[in-house]
Amino acid sequence: MKTERIRGMYDILPDEIGWWRLAEQAMLETARCFNYQEIRFPIVEYTELFVRGMGEATDVVGKEMYTFQDRKGRSLTLRPEGTASVVRAYLNQGWQTQSPFQKLFYIGPMFRYEKPQKGRCRQFHQFGIEALGSLDPSLDAEVISFAWSMMDRLGIGGLWLRLNSIGCAEDRERFKNILRSHFSPSITHMCPDCQRRLDENPLRILDCKEERCQIHIEAAPGSADHLCADCADHFTQVRGMLDALNLNYEIDSRLVRGIDYYTRTVFELMSKDLGSQDTLLGGGRYDGLVETFGGPPIPGLGFAGGFERLVIILQERAHAQLEATRLDLFLATLGEDSRHYAFALAQQLRHRGLSVDIDHRGRALRKQLSLANSLNARHLLVVGEQEAASGTGKIKRMDSGQEIEISLEPNSIVDFIRGGA
Repeated sequence: MKTERIRGMYDILPDEIGWWRLAEQAMLETARCFNYQEIRFPIVEYTELFVRGMGEATDVVGKEMYTFQDRKGRSLTLRPEGTASVVRAYLNQGWQTQSPFQKLFYIGPMFRYEKPQKGRCRQFHQFGIEALGSLDPSLDAEVISFAWSMMDRLGIGGLWLRLNSIGCAEDRERFKNILRSHFSPSITHMCPDCQRRLDENPLRILDCKEERCQIHIEAAPGSADHLCADCADHFTQVRGMLDALNLNYEIDSRLVRGIDYYTRTVFELMSKDLGSQDTLLGGGRYDGLVETFGGPPIPGLGFAGGFERLVIILQERAHAQLEATRLDLFLATLGEDSRHYAFALAQQLRHRGLSVDIDHRGRALRKQLSLANSLNARHLLVVGEQEAASGTGKIKRMDSGQEIEISLEPNSIVDFIRGGA
């Protein structure tokens, strides 16, 4: 029997979890401030949801999805991203007619079969938001501001925004033809993936990271220069909103996202403090996605980022600090009768909200005291037969070494610890 973990899938251990909670709490607090509501959706969906939503020619669908058949022969996929599932839930709930404007956020594991590397896993944990039901440029700016505020809250500095517009569906088709004309003369000198993408979707070529393709990509025209009047006006208004918020951005007219559902605004939030791999998260509009799934023409936009990379940044480069977690009280025992007494007392104190631990291995007092130190306990109470019989004992403040006589009545202990008396 194999007991090793699956490649690209990792345990998150107790000494790491504080950083994860810090990142998650920043997401939760930012969502509360911006009035986004949490949604939780299944880990497994019908494969067609992602094929239709993200596009059959995308690398995620073509190379990276964990797809399998269930016992009835239906094709199912472990979710590789969150947007398609949110839109599916949106339609399932009938929000398109009952309450079309929704601001939602999610946190959870996603799955992609790609080469594992630092900060990139096959099971990865994603945070994201989705706002559906409005074309207003102010919503684009709010989504970007949400992302910026979350990173600010975590103390990540040097923030700046790569910003572009890829226009509406008609703009995209015109721009694809422009790109085909640009890349066709040099396509034989480019990588096999780009050669395939030329016919399937030349927008994907702009996202290629192969070195031999960069000279041709850098010379390519930009989508922001080929927008219809409505999309150009929308992009101008988005920039105006960002200017009003004093958010730093740079127009990158060759920025595209790796999924086919994006329209109009696309962006990546970066940090100049993080070196070469400086992308924190990315997102954009997907105004035709609800229609792709059979719904009415309801616009939407959002972003997503990975917790793995964010946790690495917090540990190595950001100014975030973890608050030390300390045990409120350790109960050491002398004798079997006192162990029963301490066990019952620990439960009563936990019900009153204190963090309490005891020794579960029947060890000598000296080893119990060593355990209290290793657990970073704030207080120590030794319970022997005399303490159990009298209902009083001496509680020790571990930082100062001060010992104080106290009643072992649970409320008295709680008042002492919480009041610092």
